[in-house]
Amino acid sequence: MELKFFSDSTLDEVHPSNGTSMGMKVEAATATDEEAAIATLALAFAGDPMMRWSWPDPRDYLENFSAFAMAFGGTALLKGTAHRVDGCAGIALWLAPGVEPDGRALGQLMRTTVKAEVLMEGILIMEQKMNYQPKQPHWYLPLIGIDPAHQGKGLGTALLQHALAQCDRDGSLAYLESSNPTNIGLYQRQGFEVQGRIQIGSSPELFPMLRKPQRMSCGT
Repeated sequence: MELKFFSDSTLDEVHPSNGTSMGMKVEAATATDEEAAIATLALAFAGDPMMRWSWPDPRDYLENFSAFAMAFGGTALLKGTAHRVDGCAGIALWLAPGVEPDGRALGQLMRTTVKAEVLMEGILIMEQKMNYQPKQPHWYLPLIGIDPAHQGKGLGTALLQHALAQCDRDGSLAYLESSNPTNIGLYQRQGFEVQGRIQIGSSPELFPMLRKPQRMSCGT
């Protein structure tokens, strides 16, 4: 059984910034950046509601996060669709149209590491998620995170704007699911719109969000 468990855009730990993204160099993150990228994401998601609902014990969280992140969005590091900023202080793992998380690996991980009730509620969340995921080709953002020591500098905004500019040039949809309500405002400022709300049993809330391509300014 393949299981695309809760999305992370679901676990997107992006924090509103008081800074500006201007002048920040966003670069491709590759397989050689895997260790640093996953370490940054592990720090960023340590307080994420959906992640810690899955693994409330900090030892379990630290033990399983790397496998989760690689199954959920690690393909981006292999296919050149991951981005980093300020070294690896900020990381975004984007999946191109037609590329999906490794549902089989996610399913195996969840079945063997989370409590039975969390697993069952997670399956129901997954089923509801399918009602919101775009049928048209789209870019999907499973994971984006900023090292807490570097939050508030505009790194999250820089990462989003870098990828979304490409979506606008290509006329592509962008989709994510946010499990942290504090992140929604940042996504909305970049053109995402809340499509609905998912909440099952004891789970945190999950907010599917969609962004249509924006019209480019003349000369862009």
